[in-house]
Amino acid sequence: MVMITEYSIEKLKDPFGILTGERYEILLDITVPEDDELFTEAGIYIRVLYKVEDNQSAIIKYDLLERGTDKPLDFELEDEEIEAVRAFCTEHLPEVL
Repeated sequence: MVMITEYSIEKLKDPFGILTGERYEILLDITVPEDDELFTEAGIYIRVLYKVEDNQSAIIKYDLLERGTDKPLDFELEDEEIEAVRAFCTEHLPEVL
């Protein structure tokens, strides 16, 4: 199971007005146990693209990246980890609204 240690939220601009709703980029620094397949010496973070529209919100996409190099990791989060990330984003997003 991943543990979120730090985060940042940035509202994305849509200069052309093509997209509906609001889009956010949320960066989540995480720690994972050494015996987890996600573990790297440099550490990893999750980049989440998040959408809010009509009082509903959802993860559009997420990427696992190696801290320092920003190299994408070829892993998927498990369903309960995705749900934990979604819940974290939903809980912390009102801070920027």
